[in-house]
Amino acid sequence: MAETEFHVDDKVDITDVNCPVTFVKIKVALEELEDGQILQVHLNDGKPVQNVPRSVKEEGHQVLKLEDNEDGTYELYIRKVGD
Repeated sequence: MAETEFHVDDKVDITDVNCPVTFVKIKVALEELEDGQILQVHLNDGKPVQNVPRSVKEEGHQVLKLEDNEDGTYELYIRKVGD
């Protein structure tokens, strides 16, 4: 896993759940953060990596980075933007 250039405030692993629970877990984690804080999400390839970044953007949050772990999983970094 590569080193990020920003401070991660919280992490959530959604590799063990399926849609739509994946996004529900992310929404709950984001609600716990203050504006501007960063959430790191560990997610699977396939539908999660296709759908979650899009859903996060639709909610108004900022996708900072999506890293391929080269093992079928990804790290998604999200900056919380306003409630």
